[in-house]
Amino acid sequence: MGKVNLSVNDRVATVELNRPDSLNALDVEMLKELLSVLKDVSNSDGIDIVVLLGKGRAFSSGGDIKTMMAAENESDFYQVMDCINELVVTLYSMPMLTISAVRGAAAGLGLSLALATDYIIADSASKLAMNFIGIGLIPDGGAHFFLENRIGEDKAKQLIWEGKILSAEEAFSKNIIHEIAAGELEEALDVKINKWLSSPVQAMIKTKKILSDKNRPLLLKVLELEKLGQAKMRETQDHKEGIQAFIEKRKPVFQGK
Repeated sequence: MGKVNLSVNDRVATVELNRPDSLNALDVEMLKELLSVLKDVSNSDGIDIVVLLGKGRAFSSGGDIKTMMAAENESDFYQVMDCINELVVTLYSMPMLTISAVRGAAAGLGLSLALATDYIIADSASKLAMNFIGIGLIPDGGAHFFLENRIGEDKAKQLIWEGKILSAEEAFSKNIIHEIAAGELEEALDVKINKWLSSPVQAMIKTKKILSDKNRPLLLKVLELEKLGQAKMRETQDHKEGIQAFIEKRKPVFQGK
């Protein structure tokens, strides 16, 4: 078993993030493996639906803090960001319908990946957060693009700046997610998959392709701006304080520098 598991059943591919002990935090190896798996699935015949989920108690707690700290030199950082950006474009542009099934935490980059899919269904007890601000960073993984598309520029800014943890109900009311599972997440997911499988799915995929092709230049621009912006944020005193506070399990003291 690697850090990403793939299973295919009929016309449905399930991609499972497999670092349950770290709440599926995304380290470099996992990002590369996920990109490889999604590329393979994109080129596969006979798959109409791709489900992205996390093993264990969480969808994904976001980027692995240790990975961020290890990317000390600029070339390492830019390589990681380029991998994230390619991953997001691949996920957003897949010639299949994509669903994120969110249980537990979907935070930071984990939430960005969920937003890159066509449909998000969440367990009623799940928690979602665009919480980069807590360590003095800006969202990446295309979050600026996806949130603006979904909730508009003004609400996107407020959500990013607050960085608060949202309940499933709050996320649904803000149009961050599409559905809250009424009962078990697996059952609600099966209902959605079966509905799509009994639909004229090729027409649905063509609509997706038209819109994703139209929007791709803007997504690429946003991803590049996020990469450059994140590089700047990593140099700030506030980011260093945010990381230190995270390690020491205390509230950060930001100074706007």
